[in-house]
Amino acid sequence: MFDLIYKVVWFFTRSFLFLFPPEFSHNFTFFIIKFLFKIPFLKKIEKSRYFINNKKLERNVFGINFSNPVGLAAGFDKNAKMINDFDAFGFSFIEIGTVTPKSQYGNKKPRLFRLKKDNGLINRMGFNNDGLIKVISRLKKKKTKLIIGGNIGKNKTTPLEDSVDDYKKCFNDLFDYVDYFVLNVSSPNTPSLRELQRKDKLETLISSIQLINEKKYNPKPVLIKISPDLDFKYVDEVIDLIFKYKISGVVATNSTNTRDGLKTSYDKIEKIGQGGLTGSPIKEMSTNMIRYINKKASGSIPIIAVGGIMSPDDAIEKIEAGASLIQLYTGFVYKGPLLIRNINKAILEKYN
Repeated sequence: MFDLIYKVVWFFTRSFLFLFPPEFSHNFTFFIIKFLFKIPFLKKIEKSRYFINNKKLERNVFGINFSNPVGLAAGFDKNAKMINDFDAFGFSFIEIGTVTPKSQYGNKKPRLFRLKKDNGLINRMGFNNDGLIKVISRLKKKKTKLIIGGNIGKNKTTPLEDSVDDYKKCFNDLFDYVDYFVLNVSSPNTPSLRELQRKDKLETLISSIQLINEKKYNPKPVLIKISPDLDFKYVDEVIDLIFKYKISGVVATNSTNTRDGLKTSYDKIEKIGQGGLTGSPIKEMSTNMIRYINKKASGSIPIIAVGGIMSPDDAIEKIEAGASLIQLYTGFVYKGPLLIRNINKAILEKYN
């Protein structure tokens, strides 16, 4: 009965939200959730509907215990505004960010676009975020057991040759407030950022971060987020560096610059212009990347899968390809919070 009611409510909710520009709808949704969860016991009621408390769902990945394998991908809660709210929908972890040392507006609006025919999104947000000081002030007020990942990057105005300093600043300042780190070197929306995926530059970055990490009393897992557009020969170089510097894992994948096989009209795509494509259109690219890394590393590198997970079957496909954990973004936008519960139910049915 709940599922039927949910489908009706979600149909009208999504239809209403999709009347407005995506970024407005995103921020409006945050406001509404915050407002509603001030009602006594409402959050607890919602959590009882969506969160599945089952030890068979628990995962220990890179030394961290996750209550289930489903998390929220970076970019959705960039500024850690919802860290005390989103566990109500069944997530076990949230990746905040991408956070940069200084606050920045990002690219000019509009910068987020729906491809409804493709169950996709195109964004060119440009690392818009409130900066370290404000993000840390919110992390200090965390009241839930959610695992928090810190996705970090460089400011747009920072020259590429100085980018390591931005990552080091973020790593040091966020260290006490997040459970793991992700080095974002693969967003297509910050000029020259993907240059950091080149072996020489990537080695400089991860060696610098790991040097700091190893001197800490309690080193944190450090992961690398890679592009689905990488040629496999470059992926091999990334894997070599992961082993060399004992990087904890990979987030696969970021958004793509490609526009292949879309149902959305060519004219609309041309009008939208540049930006990273996410959702159903990148499902196969992401899965192929996960499968390749898993095979190449003989299953020894933990992988967080993100990209095109729109259904429980998509989630199972990622796990079968070699993912230890999965993250939602576009799927959460199009399918809503019931997707998290249904994925966890499917995992229980498949593997237990």
